[in-house]
Amino acid sequence: MAGESSRDTGTGLARNAVGLREVLFQSVTAMAPAAAVAASIPAGAAFAGGSLPLSVLVALVACLFTASCVAELAQHLPAAGSVATYSAQGLHPAVGFLVGWGYVFVEALVPPLLLLQLGFTTAGTLHQQWPSYPADLWWPWSLAGAVVIAVAGYFGVRASARFGTVLGIFEILVFVAFAVMLIVAAGSGNTLSVFGTSHTAHGYGGFGGVFAGSVYTVLAFAGFEAAAPLAEEAKDPRRTMRRAVFGAALAIGVVYVLTTYAMAVYFGPDRFEGFGASGDASWEGVARASFGLFWVILFLAVVNSTVANANACSNVSTRTAFALGRIGVFPRAFARLHPRRRSPVTGVTVQFVVAVAAMLGLGLGYDPVTAFALLATVIVTVIIGVYIVADVACAGYFLRRRRDLFSPLRHLVFPALGIAAFVPALLTAAGIPAFSFVAELAPPVSYAGPVVAVWMAAGIVVLAVLARRYPDRLAQTGRVHLIDPDEEHEQTGAVRG
Repeated sequence: MAGESSRDTGTGLARNAVGLREVLFQSVTAMAPAAAVAASIPAGAAFAGGSLPLSVLVALVACLFTASCVAELAQHLPAAGSVATYSAQGLHPAVGFLVGWGYVFVEALVPPLLLLQLGFTTAGTLHQQWPSYPADLWWPWSLAGAVVIAVAGYFGVRASARFGTVLGIFEILVFVAFAVMLIVAAGSGNTLSVFGTSHTAHGYGGFGGVFAGSVYTVLAFAGFEAAAPLAEEAKDPRRTMRRAVFGAALAIGVVYVLTTYAMAVYFGPDRFEGFGASGDASWEGVARASFGLFWVILFLAVVNSTVANANACSNVSTRTAFALGRIGVFPRAFARLHPRRRSPVTGVTVQFVVAVAAMLGLGLGYDPVTAFALLATVIVTVIIGVYIVADVACAGYFLRRRRDLFSPLRHLVFPALGIAAFVPALLTAAGIPAFSFVAELAPPVSYAGPVVAVWMAAGIVVLAVLARRYPDRLAQTGRVHLIDPDEEHEQTGAVRG
């Protein structure tokens, strides 16, 4: 497949199916701006309190360094395998496999995470508006969302990406408009002290609270790289991928800083540790109490965002699984495409089953909010690890394979800064109190570290089997399946260990 033309759509994913706009909003909707602002970021208020805007800023800086590295790699290695391909090329095929193993795992867990949010947000809102509606009847809404996402994935990337573009524009406009209203209404309450450590939550003083809060703000940024797996379906991918990845991280990061600052100063930084995803002390609660029917628009934006985000991450998990199935390190069934729509139908089906099972199993076993926090922490633990490896792979790729393009700033300093910025959040999410500023998480959220450890240990076992029985398949983890033969650089062939 490495030698097939970029115009050939007979055996691979649909080529030239989406442009910069759709690819950019693949990353934007994967970050789920409205859902992140309304639920993921407020989860950090229990630790960072009114200093939550500083947590957002820390996550933004870390993600921009990493986004720069991913954008550099995406420009030179446009492939559906994305971070798995980059790690194989920059480091070793075994590392590429483990990154792909972890990345597919967490991206498959993002849809159930967002479906849980869709369920408890919708049920809570209906109960608040009409008390006769049971507040705990959340799961029918989550199931409905799962069906919508599966149908969008079945109809192919063009329909799925355009669907995400429309949803993404709506949610951003709504929350930016509301943030401006909050800042104006705050008046003399506007203060830059929220970008310091003086308002952290009780028991989480100083940077310990800020870093603990950043675990959930990193979750809000997770997905900026989601454009990369669409490289084989994008027009002019070498240019499109770079712009989409870095542009999404920067633009949505600014939105996060603006909105979190606006709510912190309006609600009051010293009582912000009680702010959350539902009830009176939430985005919807504030809108309902102070801004009339605007809460309806805000509610629709959050529902819209959960569906858009789940849709985008379903695209990521199915495309990454497709790339690994194509070379045989995942079951070959994952490489099966719909004959007309060129959508990875096996991946779409498996994603639907995993989403429903995880959503119902954890949501009913605990409760949807607790299940959301647990899944969020699992996802952050792995995704930060993936980002750190991507930073290292960027340095390795340009030092080992493209010395002619090597830049000490972009390919050495930026990766190092990205790694340093992510380490505190990684240690907190994984439950490793290596430093005094690492705050401990309570059960069941603290189970995230062991869950990730078990999954990655299983990946190491699978890797050992592949290395012994199918070394040639493993070597192809770094193969780029996109570029025409006469345009392809020599390093895009199979990577040998």
